[in-house]
Amino acid sequence: MKKWPIEKVTKNLEHPELLTPVILGVGTTLSLQVSGVAIAYGVQVLLARWMGASEYGIYEFVIAMGTFLSSLASLGLPNAALRFIPEYRVKEDWGRLQGIIWGSWRYVIVSSLLVATIGSVVVWLWRWRWELPWISLLLGVWMVPLFALVRHQLEMARGIRRLVLAYFPSLVAFPVLVAAGTLVWQQFHSLSLTNVPALGITAGSLLAIAVAQLWWFRRQIPLPPTWNAPIYERRTWFSVSFPILLAEGAMLILNQTDILMLGAIAGSFSVGIYGAAVKTSGWVTFVLMSVNAISAPTFAALYAEDNHRDLQILVSTAARWMFFPSLAIAVGLVVFSHQVLGLFGEEFLAAKGAMLVLILGQLVNVGAGSVGYLMQMTGHQNQCAMVFGSCAGINVVLNIMFIPTMGVLGAAIATAFTRSLWNIWLHQLVVKHIGVQPSIVSALLR
Repeated sequence: MKKWPIEKVTKNLEHPELLTPVILGVGTTLSLQVSGVAIAYGVQVLLARWMGASEYGIYEFVIAMGTFLSSLASLGLPNAALRFIPEYRVKEDWGRLQGIIWGSWRYVIVSSLLVATIGSVVVWLWRWRWELPWISLLLGVWMVPLFALVRHQLEMARGIRRLVLAYFPSLVAFPVLVAAGTLVWQQFHSLSLTNVPALGITAGSLLAIAVAQLWWFRRQIPLPPTWNAPIYERRTWFSVSFPILLAEGAMLILNQTDILMLGAIAGSFSVGIYGAAVKTSGWVTFVLMSVNAISAPTFAALYAEDNHRDLQILVSTAARWMFFPSLAIAVGLVVFSHQVLGLFGEEFLAAKGAMLVLILGQLVNVGAGSVGYLMQMTGHQNQCAMVFGSCAGINVVLNIMFIPTMGVLGAAIATAFTRSLWNIWLHQLVVKHIGVQPSIVSALLR
């Protein structure tokens, strides 16, 4: 009897029941990722064309600021929930499962509202000193709780393996709502689209997504055979979440420093054209994100089972699935870079060199494998935080050095270099502490 591809992958595994959902889930996640990235990219192209580089640059700066603050306000709890939910499900520890789900959710709500309140006070007190419109900054500050909730509910859905719930609202529905809102606004206003209505539409779309996620998630939570009182192990959660918070903060610095510093040093026009380059180069990693999305909970489960053999098979299989499609995408973007950036408008072609540099850095990212999730999902979040913190400092210094003289190209060089550095560094730590080889080179040699 002919074996299907899934049987060929799992036939020699000790626990195929843990890896089979990964293999089946990749197709679902990949389709959602492709759809979401395509729709979001199209929406960004429309916004850039309707707003122009300067207004689009303000929009990108405020979104980057809101994303940065929301990750800090989440206290590292989204990834902590992703770490503990699969473990508690495997052990059928229903009390702790209920505790981590609703306890972490409440902490994220309170913390993000506190950050938004403090941010509002700061924006209001300094409103006449900001170079950017203070109303735009205020809108960005109050998107912090929305960004935090959407992200946290996404990670909880990943933890219970509800992939459509995890990715459809934020990846597909959210950009569709933003596009629909801006189209409606355009129908009733003859003036060109500016950053303030675009940010308002984005905030309203985030609110709708957060409410829909929560309603859907409550209907999907796995129910225990008998009622169990929630067990709140706050000390355990925060012992994991705070190092993750440090790592995420450093990661955000690595990912957002270029945009924020371009805005402070070179102005909104540079942010606008650079944002187009960043979003275009991001196509290289969408397969990486799809595979990691379904693999991360299984990393935690296999490591908890002390099943290094199946863990190595999983990371090697994931490396092959990720790299070759990503390489093909990168080559396509390089060949057609002029045409792709031209979709945003003629003025965005100035970021072509920056885009090529960023694509190279993303290829190193994909080639290293799922190193960040491997460290965080196996209890090595402290070492991960140390790597990200060190690279974040290097990234800030390089941006300060390169942006004043090289502009958007300098920001791209700083970002690509530090992205490559942290991936190579984490790869060595994964080999040392976890005992698996996650890179594409190791996968091909195996």
